[in-house]
Amino acid sequence: MSALLTVRGLSAGYGPIEVLHGVDLDVQEGQVAVILGANGAGKTTMLRAISGMIPRTGVVDFNGQSIIKTAPERIVSLGVAQVPQGRGTFTDLTVDDNMRAGAYVRHDHEVVSDLALWYETFPRLKDRRSQKAGTLSGGEQQMLAIARALMSRPKLLLCDEPSLGLAPLITKALFQTIQRLNEQHGLTVLLVEQNANLALDIAHHVCLLETGLIIAAGSPAAIASDDAVRRAYLGA
Repeated sequence: MSALLTVRGLSAGYGPIEVLHGVDLDVQEGQVAVILGANGAGKTTMLRAISGMIPRTGVVDFNGQSIIKTAPERIVSLGVAQVPQGRGTFTDLTVDDNMRAGAYVRHDHEVVSDLALWYETFPRLKDRRSQKAGTLSGGEQQMLAIARALMSRPKLLLCDEPSLGLAPLITKALFQTIQRLNEQHGLTVLLVEQNANLALDIAHHVCLLETGLIIAAGSPAAIASDDAVRRAYLGA
């Protein structure tokens, strides 16, 4: 198994404030990798740095190609899509228009067939395709954000705190959907989360991020068996 994403010595921040301090990370093709960390650990900054949304230094290789100097829209066209924290849907556009907007980097003729595929995967969105996104529930907006990202045909999906603000049952269903996308479509996922219990259930590999540094990494079982991790993240 090869690494789809390789990060070495990644540093990034906002203006003079450095948030990431030389992060190393590998995401294997076909796996779900999870980054756990408290608020302020740098999880969102890591995803923004990988997708080119903020200045960064170090090594970021995707699918064997360096993207450290690549513009965000080009990174999307190469196969990296991000589901931002807080959903980020276009609230005044319909569900269908949001979905089509996700395919803006594509120049093929299969957008309609992909729409049908993702409406089949997310039937609640199909039922609401003519509604404005801003009228959807929080869970439905999160589904729409994921489906819109999938319309770019990504090889790697970056998910930033998908459980944020959602009820437990909706969160559980959402994580099951992410797991199905991985298992049935071979989608590689890099997920940052605070809900450690649910994230560990679908992860193949887990990293702990604290104050801009990866302090531990391993299998979900190894991470969950660490007493300090259990106290800090699992409530045990």
